[in-house]
Amino acid sequence: AKSCWCSRIEKLSKQIIKNKTHGLAQSPPYRIWNQMMMRCTNPASVSYANYGGRGIAVCERWHKFVNFYADMFPRPSPRHSMERIDNDGNYEPENVKWATTMEQGANKRNNRIIEFNGERMHLAEAARRYQISEAAIRVRVDKFGWSIERALTEPTRPGRRK
Repeated sequence: AKSCWCSRIEKLSKQIIKNKTHGLAQSPPYRIWNQMMMRCTNPASVSYANYGGRGIAVCERWHKFVNFYADMFPRPSPRHSMERIDNDGNYEPENVKWATTMEQGANKRNNRIIEFNGERMHLAEAARRYQISEAAIRVRVDKFGWSIERALTEPTRPGRRK
């Protein structure tokens, strides 16, 4: 037996689109849909304050799992999860895409955007490129008042990079 739901999902796709019983209640697609619905509609959900409590809703069409499934599946890979393009926007086809964890990390409300060498980037991306920790960059800029250029290019210790 396969350990993933891929083959079962493929076989049931036609059935779902015809709006029949889907048989996917224990599958990853259903769990994704259920978690989305809970965080946006259930005040008892741990995540409600950051979603439904902020006014983020699920479009009426997606209140039915079969419609959500028809619009969003298959996903590119099990590594991909749903991401809202506009973090203040609702869950709806025009505002949702599949993204990897790294891609999602670049689309957070608390991200800091910097500009260096004429390019805008997230602080995390700059840290990766210039091999220095985000914390070190933040301390250098916020606490010591360094320029972004100096914070990114000066070694953390004389003669060494992270």
